Amino acid sequence: MNTAATGMAAQQLNLDVIANNLANVNTTAFKHQRAEFQDLMYQTITAAGAISSQNQLRPAGLQYGLGASNATVSSNISQGGAQNTNNPLDMMIVGQGFFRILRPDGSTAYTRDGSFKTNNAGQMVTGDGYPIQPPITIPPGASAVSISPEGFVEAVLPNQTQPTRIEQITLAVFPNPTGLSRIGQNLYAASAASGDEQVTPPGLNGAGEVRAGYLEGSNVSVVEEMVRMITAQRAYEINSKAIQTSDELLSVLNQLKR
Repeated sequence: MNTAATGMAAQQLNLDVIANNLANVNTTAFKHQRAEFQDLMYQTITAAGAISSQNQLRPAGLQYGLGASNATVSSNISQGGAQNTNNPLDMMIVGQGFFRILRPDGSTAYTRDGSFKTNNAGQMVTGDGYPIQPPITIPPGASAVSISPEGFVEAVLPNQTQPTRIEQITLAVFPNPTGLSRIGQNLYAASAASGDEQVTPPGLNGAGEVRAGYLEGSNVSVVEEMVRMITAQRAYEINSKAIQTSDELLSVLNQLKR
């Protein structure tokens, strides 16, 4: 019963991960996750290679497992589809890298969500008001704002006819981007597993270029998640059936005792 119960607990977390993926199917730049499993410790009755009664080595041992557990929840950081918005401040990273965001506590967070806006001071910020790093401020009255694939932000200032370069966007790349910690609001935080950030202009040192006027869509496949949900549901049901069968066997033993 305990062995089957571990299987049910593991599948419950699997269903939670799948449900979160489906909930974020329309979240900008969301990266889908997958629950991974591992078997638990084994009860060894007879070790492999033990000497049998005929003074021979046993070719195989006698062991049985004690269940399963969740090993990790891995992230798939593959590129999401391009969504055309025609908004000059929207940006999509084509390739590796993350935008650098300044949080209210002074720490740096990272995101693939390039749906930026301007606040009342003209500063480019996320939907939650967090400024992009390095700070980029669009001067009052500026028009024809554009962002090049290399991250150069340009705009036509008042009383001018030619665009003026304002700032260059930089990206952060990591040795192991799957090791980043998710902190919500489409943001990630660096961890010991991700390694230290390397700040670089777009298109250099392994970082992708930026494409203005586009956003990166979620890489969640609804069909794939539905198939995984059905598989998880069946696994949960068969583990519950094992508990029911074990209970029935104990009931039979209890009746024999009477």
